[in-house]
Amino acid sequence: MSEVDIETSKHRNRRVHMANERTFLAWIRTSIGIMAFGFVVEKFALFVRQFSLAFGKEVVAPSPGYSSIFGAVLVGFGALMGVLAFFRFKKMEKQIDTDTYQPSFLLDVMVTLTLLAIAVFLVIYIIHSA
Repeated sequence: MSEVDIETSKHRNRRVHMANERTFLAWIRTSIGIMAFGFVVEKFALFVRQFSLAFGKEVVAPSPGYSSIFGAVLVGFGALMGVLAFFRFKKMEKQIDTDTYQPSFLLDVMVTLTLLAIAVFLVIYIIHSA
């Protein structure tokens, strides 16, 4: 495909390119959300201890190592998802221009596994603190 054809294709596919950009921004929001949740999980043990001190009640919380490790992993997943979202965005941009779109499911799998890991961790955390 010549450079002129690619430029013409870009102008013809403005809506598709804008949809690709909106999808990229949605992935970025998701990755920021996962990183923020990782930070909250990392600080959760500290919150539980402060909460128990404020109400004068002894609350037994799992060791802070659990939440620190899991929080750091979530922040890492979120950052990795942001980077992969950028690569996906650029790949889709080329595929749109050359009309060779191939769906990709790597980010979908990452989000699903991250949500599953969050759910499992929270269930284990709740069981240990009950």
